[in-house]
Amino acid sequence: MVKLDKLKDQSTKIKEGRTIGIRNLRYLFMSNIKQYTMLMALILIVIVFQYTTNGVLLRPINVSNLIQQNSYILIMAIGMLLVILTGNIDLSVGSVAGFVGAVSAVMIVQWKWGTVETIVISLVIGALIGAWQGFWIAYVRIPAFIVTLAGQLIFRGLTMVILKGMTLAPFTPGYTMMAAGFLPDFFGNDGLHLTTMVFGVITVLLMVVSDLNKRRQLRKHNFEMISMPLFIIKEVAIGVSIIWISYILAQYKGLPIVLILLGFLVVLFTFITQKTTIGRHIYAFGGNEKAAKLSGIKTSRVFFWVYVNMSVLAALAGIVFAGRLNAATPKAGGNFELDAIAACYIGGASASGGIGTVVGAIIGGLIMGILNNGMSIMSVSIDWQQAIKGFVLLAAVAFDVYSKRKTA
Repeated sequence: MVKLDKLKDQSTKIKEGRTIGIRNLRYLFMSNIKQYTMLMALILIVIVFQYTTNGVLLRPINVSNLIQQNSYILIMAIGMLLVILTGNIDLSVGSVAGFVGAVSAVMIVQWKWGTVETIVISLVIGALIGAWQGFWIAYVRIPAFIVTLAGQLIFRGLTMVILKGMTLAPFTPGYTMMAAGFLPDFFGNDGLHLTTMVFGVITVLLMVVSDLNKRRQLRKHNFEMISMPLFIIKEVAIGVSIIWISYILAQYKGLPIVLILLGFLVVLFTFITQKTTIGRHIYAFGGNEKAAKLSGIKTSRVFFWVYVNMSVLAALAGIVFAGRLNAATPKAGGNFELDAIAACYIGGASASGGIGTVVGAIIGGLIMGILNNGMSIMSVSIDWQQAIKGFVLLAAVAFDVYSKRKTA
């Protein structure tokens, strides 16, 4: 009888272990269903284009160009996410980026100012634009759609006035370095860029330490978390991906400086949205503004600073875009706002506000960028590229609506 009871206990424990494992796996997927779905879609898109382009997509030079070509959209997508979390959008960011690029060109090309003061003043101009728009939106309570649509027209017109319909070029090497430069190899190796590999390893180590710390905090407060085997699988998969991308970049010129900037912004805004009071206030605002206000949150202030932040990042994107082109053009910034908004929605942000992550916005931006790049390699016309991106956006939003109805 004793042996029989032991066998029953062991059988029960095995069943409970399997149940917990399945529950953890379900918890991991369902808690981030759209983000994981889009991540799988990104991987599938990469595989498809790698095959259809005969391996061109993941060649070192193309991966490097892909990062630099889409960096300004990813920068704006980070800012746009915070705006979308409040349940709104910003239609002016493309025009602000073009306007700031034009102002920068005047300061450097015509006035012969230095790189540092030009970039600092350009970012200050972006902040002032955001404060101006944020005032009308947050305190006068004019709908954000109207204010930013007006801003789109205003700053597009001012860009034409400043440039007088002409292109200003070239910028100084220091100005273009941030957008088109690469981190030097401090090891002086002529072959593989060892500094890039070191950065990749350090990034993986920091990620593992951070995730272990998060896991420790979850266990401390008795929160539900994924099992250790699933945790290890996830860490290994992400770590191998980072090292693999580092190896691809190391075969060309190494780590693009703009990728370091982008990585810093992702870490910074992930921390802000997930670990700070202002981040919780933004999510609360998007979830229910009236309830947030009744709970003591100064919603107008939150609304105001979200738009200031958006315009600063739009200004930074304008600097990066002008630096990559090495010129300021009257048409710069066209449709940037649409790409940034699409990146957020595709990456898991909800159109009704209160839902979305920085990492998800980056995933959405990469999907759009790889679609553009892959279709260009395959010589797909611009018209068809726009149509296909439109279908992808519609499918992403439809999936969001379907998921909400299913869980309601």
